[in-house]
Amino acid sequence: MAAKKSPTMRKQVDQLTVKRAETRLGGGEARLQKQRDAGKMTARERIGALLDEATFQEIGLYRRNRTTAFGMDTADMPADGVVTGTGAVFGRPIHLASQDFTVVGGSAGETHSLKVVQMMESALKCGTPFVFINDSGGARIQEGIDSLHGYGAVFYENVKLSGAVPQISIISGPCAGGAAYSPALTDFIIQTRKAHMFITGPNVIKQVTGEDVTADALGGADTHMSISGVNHFVADDDEQAILIAQKLLSLLPQNNTEDPQVFEPDPYVERDETIYDIVPTDGNKGYDVRDVILKLVDHQDFLEVQAGYAMNLVIGFARINGRTIGVVANQPSSMAGVLDINASDKGSRFIRFCNAFNIPLLTLVDVPGFLPGVSQETGGIIRHGAKMLYAYAAATVPKVTVVMRKAYGGAYIAMCCKDLGADSVFAWPTAEIAVMGAEGAASVVFKKEIETADDPDAKRQELIDEYRNVYSTPFMAAARGLVDDVIDPADTRRYVAMALEILINKRELRPAKKHGLGPV
Repeated sequence: MAAKKSPTMRKQVDQLTVKRAETRLGGGEARLQKQRDAGKMTARERIGALLDEATFQEIGLYRRNRTTAFGMDTADMPADGVVTGTGAVFGRPIHLASQDFTVVGGSAGETHSLKVVQMMESALKCGTPFVFINDSGGARIQEGIDSLHGYGAVFYENVKLSGAVPQISIISGPCAGGAAYSPALTDFIIQTRKAHMFITGPNVIKQVTGEDVTADALGGADTHMSISGVNHFVADDDEQAILIAQKLLSLLPQNNTEDPQVFEPDPYVERDETIYDIVPTDGNKGYDVRDVILKLVDHQDFLEVQAGYAMNLVIGFARINGRTIGVVANQPSSMAGVLDINASDKGSRFIRFCNAFNIPLLTLVDVPGFLPGVSQETGGIIRHGAKMLYAYAAATVPKVTVVMRKAYGGAYIAMCCKDLGADSVFAWPTAEIAVMGAEGAASVVFKKEIETADDPDAKRQELIDEYRNVYSTPFMAAARGLVDDVIDPADTRRYVAMALEILINKRELRPAKKHGLGPV
């Protein structure tokens, strides 16, 4: 027979229950309701929506700050303004922290930040992803250097976790000053339209520079998606941000020592001739490469990353044959799919992430070259473009490349050609692989013949066709062993799936070194 609780124990348990309930109210019911009225979920509601039911185990509920100045010794700050703990998403464990804006504006003091650090350290120890939901007024000014100490500790852990476990930041409210650097050190940033991120806010900018700017224009979700490239996903509200985070977690491995989960694949499709209708044979006509991607991946399910930034390059996650892959594709409907500074930065970072977390890469090529122009050259297109070369060459995960149409010059190399370590390279019969387009090449190679011809225009067109048929054809690249096969576009999914299955246990040895330096 189980022993009965003593009256003293029962009383203490009752007191504990009350204390836990009061502490979990954060800043109180009135402030919680104010948060909801503003169209935002509370810190604990966000956790409840993210995690599987009844899996949240809170850690550090009763932690308190140690500052006594400015009335901080008597301040009521439940959980010190941040809820931390563990839980599961689709049955897989994660560690997380969720800032509570109802407690002194979610401001980050020493204890607040060290609670976050504790979760990060545990995530690294246990090999689980870390999710940080940001909603904070910034550093807790009353704590002075202790607050900055906390921030520094968080940044240090961000770097330790980098490449070891996935890190996802959800920006659900203000994220200003030094606080913005922690999300910038994580792998993915999901920002809601009610959130703002900036180092210095509109008021400070007005005082210092005299510039007038709104919070949305300075640090809103659309600004960081389309202009700065700081965030990776834009969500209409907290609910959508959490759905994106869940989707992202389902595609990623728990850590860098594991592979992503394998899911039930699509019923195998031998051929899909509808792909013929997507890509025009005329290399000067645009199309949406995402329509091609959907034809190749399982269940036509593609999670695009940074969809509104550097739209001339498409990146994102999908599955083929049930396995997660990273997709990098030129986008002919935007700037003809040319590579520029922003696209190079966007692509190279994504490639490095996939390589760190054992995610194979599928590259779809239709690129006319690097973007010419004074602004690109003075902006550093050489070092930015080199990031693509470096990322692909350094990647040891399976790499499959499909050349659909144009593949010219250095951009052909930068889009993971055979010489950059592609394991399998396929080309469509529409592929043109050359130093430059036939029009430009013929004008250089056959300049004298054109100038001395009786009909220069007719001669020029004749020689353009000759160059294209002899030198730009994919069969020339196949003859040199730089293309493994020229394939029917309708068979692309089958070829890619089979190549990835063969490469799944690929092992590639590299020279021992501390790390490469790479272009910056």
